[in-house]
Amino acid sequence: MNHSIDTAHGHWDIFCTVIDNYGDIGVTWRLAKQLTHDFGIQVTLWVDCLASFHCILPQLDPGALTQQHDGVTIEHWQTPFIQTWQPGNVLIEAFACELPNEIKAQWPALPDKPLWINLDYLSAEQWVDDCHGLPSLLPNGQVRYFFFPGFSAKSGGLICEHDLFKQQHHWLNNATLQHEWLHRLGFEHLGTKVADATYISVFSYPSQALTALSHLWQQGSNPIHLLIPFGQSLESLKWMLADNDTDFIIGHSYQASMLHVHVLPMTIQEDFDKLLWYCDINIVRGEDSFLRAQWAKKPFIWHIYPQQEAAHLDKLTAFMAHYCQPLACETAEIWQALCLAFNQDDTDASQHYWPLLQEHIVEMNQHAKKWPQQALNEGDLATRLVNFVKKG
Repeated sequence: MNHSIDTAHGHWDIFCTVIDNYGDIGVTWRLAKQLTHDFGIQVTLWVDCLASFHCILPQLDPGALTQQHDGVTIEHWQTPFIQTWQPGNVLIEAFACELPNEIKAQWPALPDKPLWINLDYLSAEQWVDDCHGLPSLLPNGQVRYFFFPGFSAKSGGLICEHDLFKQQHHWLNNATLQHEWLHRLGFEHLGTKVADATYISVFSYPSQALTALSHLWQQGSNPIHLLIPFGQSLESLKWMLADNDTDFIIGHSYQASMLHVHVLPMTIQEDFDKLLWYCDINIVRGEDSFLRAQWAKKPFIWHIYPQQEAAHLDKLTAFMAHYCQPLACETAEIWQALCLAFNQDDTDASQHYWPLLQEHIVEMNQHAKKWPQQALNEGDLATRLVNFVKKG
């Protein structure tokens, strides 16, 4: 069957189960918006947990069964599956989530079956190129295609809106827009950066390495400003709280010698992007934030989601090897050692490699600015998905 579509009238369904609060829904929400805005596709996003989704889309009504935002229809995926599903051109099963049994049951009788795509997690590992785009024949005769995002021309590519870097350039050169953003976050006083200070965003999992680095930053000779959305990262900084404080408070700033911590509210994705653009270095977690840190064109540390038997370290190592190809050997070794130390909670190594990286920060900045063009390989994920569907 030819599944080629008229992108102006196509209808796609994306199914997503929420894992780790924001990671999976963050990726699928960006993809749904881009397919809608850049390609004119009618997208229905099926999500099982609207409460977590609400944190990155405050306009969302967690109690609504059906709603529309940014041109995307959002359905609350409940069990049992109570809505009526109208098959479209494409059905995307995001990150190995299982389709509702009700859809599986009606699938064999569909006269025009959608192209069924299993969108997997992003990886720079070599096997991705070999597995991307392969069909999988299920016992009942159904065919599902595997789509692997990645960094090579043979992979499924990376999520990146077509006008993202144009927006970024405009924002970074417009002081008024930056002031408006800081005002929304409640931190207008950060609009004038201290000349010798370093501004670091932190969106990580709890980390002993982060605690160790915070003590190092406290004792430094120049100010360090941490901009931290309220969440798990702050658990690693509780040593800064006074005895009568039970937790950090959104909108408040805290200081310990040269270390300044600013607690931001959780915010929409567009404002999170601006946080990454604004800071000098970004510490990020998961997949969505990891990719947005690369598009920010700034040095970063990726706190990858931990997996059993340290499988995540293989994924981290594969990416670092890919990312470091253009770097001088010494710079690459230092950055990789710091990232590994952070992910292995090696407190001594984290404190050792951080100042060494600062000695190479000019090269890291130059590389970060050039990296997006190299990583995209002239094709973002949404574009490659659309082309895959057109080829049928």
